[in-house]
Amino acid sequence: MKLTSSQLIAVEHFKGPAIVLAVPGAGKTTMILHRIKSLIDRDVDPKSILTITFSKAQAIDIKMRYNAMFGEKNVFFSTIHAFCYSIVRDYSRKSGKSLSLIDSNLKKKYEILRDIYRDVNKVYPTEERIETAISEVGYCKNMMLSPNSFAKSKRCDTDNFVKFYENYEKYKKDKNLIDFDDMINLSYEILKSDASIRKKYRDRFKFIQLDEGQDTSRSQFQVLKLLAKPDNNLFVVADDDQSIYGFRGASSEELFNLQKEYDDIATFYMEENFRSTKNIVNIANIFIAQNEKRFDKTVFTSNPFAKPVNIIKVKEPKDQYEFIERELQRAGGDIAVLYRNNLSSIGLVEYFERKNHDFNIKDKKTKFFSHFITRDILDILNFSRDLSDIDLYEKFYFKLDGYISKKHIEYLKRNRGKNIFNILKDYPGLPSFYHKNINKLLVGFRKIARSDVYEAINYIDREMGYGNYLKENAKRFRETEANLNEYLYYLKLIAKNTKSLDLFIGRLKELEYDLLKPRKENAKLTFSTIHSAKGLEFSRVFVVDLYEGTLPSTTSIDTIGEDEELFCEERRLFYVAMTRAKTELYLMYSHYTNGRKNEISSFLKDLETLAGEKNEFT
Repeated sequence: MKLTSSQLIAVEHFKGPAIVLAVPGAGKTTMILHRIKSLIDRDVDPKSILTITFSKAQAIDIKMRYNAMFGEKNVFFSTIHAFCYSIVRDYSRKSGKSLSLIDSNLKKKYEILRDIYRDVNKVYPTEERIETAISEVGYCKNMMLSPNSFAKSKRCDTDNFVKFYENYEKYKKDKNLIDFDDMINLSYEILKSDASIRKKYRDRFKFIQLDEGQDTSRSQFQVLKLLAKPDNNLFVVADDDQSIYGFRGASSEELFNLQKEYDDIATFYMEENFRSTKNIVNIANIFIAQNEKRFDKTVFTSNPFAKPVNIIKVKEPKDQYEFIERELQRAGGDIAVLYRNNLSSIGLVEYFERKNHDFNIKDKKTKFFSHFITRDILDILNFSRDLSDIDLYEKFYFKLDGYISKKHIEYLKRNRGKNIFNILKDYPGLPSFYHKNINKLLVGFRKIARSDVYEAINYIDREMGYGNYLKENAKRFRETEANLNEYLYYLKLIAKNTKSLDLFIGRLKELEYDLLKPRKENAKLTFSTIHSAKGLEFSRVFVVDLYEGTLPSTTSIDTIGEDEELFCEERRLFYVAMTRAKTELYLMYSHYTNGRKNEISSFLKDLETLAGEKNEFT
């Protein structure tokens, strides 16, 4: 394969530290593979070359590509976690202390964390609370922060974080358990303190290559830099403009630190994008240049101009799907629909599956089916069928209009009967205006029971006060009102296609299963979060649900003026989404979700301004 001059210069780097700044579509994997071959041609033992990749799938893929190109079987490709686990295993065998991986049973791990959280905070945590807490523990370890210092930062969102952290660590220590993040920190401590294990790994691996360096955390870099000493044959391939895993502790700051740490570091630039049209490259380049702290790179391409980048504004999310479906009818290669949050996948799967389109879906995890809004709506719908079920009514009564109190509920539990509202009218000393409230509730639930599911959910939302409850409590839930509103929109979207409550419940179960089931690998349509699409490319890309508060996120907007890094990472995330496209890029926004006005993403506004100044959309 013929390499460009910039690829060739990087390939020919031999000894000493180096950083290669490779823009999207620059052929960095090809360059890495050719450098391995170049090292071997210089009589480097293949077994002494270690190439670290971001994910297991990437490690497998790059190994297969290398074997297909050069036939050499002895080069070692690994993720950083798998590599560090081998160090920990060696230490365990040597010390006679067996350590088990808590992540090998995720259900059990969740139960342990749930119990620790409940013990610390005296409340039963939601799944979201647990995920936030463990993510923050991981962030601390990857950034090598103390729990006390992290707890004082604005990033900390877990109540009594220090105590949660300490209890979790004590539990693992008592049970001889470690988690994925422990593997990194523990292997670093082992390499620092155990001379024989340190010597073993340094003697074996004389050349270390790190792919996706911008996704590497401080603790991971510490392991690799320690291992690379004293020769420092550390070859890092990265793009600070694609650093989008700050929540995991990945930091582009570590790339800048390399240049400070190594006086003799060689820096190479691979700035040619072989993937995208000039339209896409130019506008993406202008957009990312707004980030001030970055390596000075100018992306260019020899590809021609083609179809302009399009900003598509529609009335509601379903109109986005209809637009994409029309585009599917055109020939033009594979298509990706990208989104910030997994929640967006619900509407896409519901729409395109009913239209019998084949598609692949990445990053399938979603809280939609277990979310309290989905549970509330199902509880209210089910209760309308049986107005005697006080135990069910107790779960949600305070979320609806009616001014029913805990005392009323206790009275109903002592005086059970066929219709709790008729029983409630006999409550001792009940003020006259309460009869009006009770009758209104009774009429409301009877209306829900008679209505089709869509109308019933709409009535619950608009007329029974549930929508107001979400609006008033959004901050307490640590959610945005817009995000909560999306759940109602998707529930109504699903309900529109079902004739009865039983069919609606069945459809929810079907969708939950459909998100997890294997898909056709050759489907030309892919749904993915932007994070999961990183490293991939598609002929046509549609980025949907571009709202202020979604991309950029509310959290990043709130930190402007104090911590610019979060907002800069949001800009990088949008840049990653744009640069997945080879020939066509559509950026999509809908004015309303569930009747609520959406604010258009400020990134789209920026693009319109920047493109207008530079005339880049045409």
